[in-house]
Amino acid sequence: MHKQFILSLSLLFATSVLFAATTAPVLPLETGKIKQEDVDLNKFQNQEVLKMAVAELSKNVPQEIDQYTTLVDVTKKDLTLIYIYEINTGAKSDEAVRTEDHARMRQAVTQGTCQSSKRFLESGISLSYIYNSAKSKEKLFVIDVTRADCPQQ
Repeated sequence: MHKQFILSLSLLFATSVLFAATTAPVLPLETGKIKQEDVDLNKFQNQEVLKMAVAELSKNVPQEIDQYTTLVDVTKKDLTLIYIYEINTGAKSDEAVRTEDHARMRQAVTQGTCQSSKRFLESGISLSYIYNSAKSKEKLFVIDVTRADCPQQ
């Protein structure tokens, strides 16, 4: 629960950066009446927002989220904000974590992201969460969240 609170708080901060940095009006993507230069401007603005979010969020890494999870890096690729975590799996094998915990984590992370990062997602910015084993340094799983993953309201 504490991990979800910290994650939500981090995502809320990142979303506030997006609100502060996005000064152009929302483009009318649904109308089909936008020009290529409008799309390019929106993409450029989103890339700038991501740069600022990464710079700000990276100031706090490594950051212990809970007794098992540490945020070790925040980066970006294209229009995706990427959080990289290490999980102390204790006695559990990496394979056991992959099979037993992945679906539960995907559901919780997706739900939390849809609520706390709505503005990012609506602007075409995706979020990716990479979970690695603290012991083996092997990738356990990746959770990608896009606007399409969230219920429409």
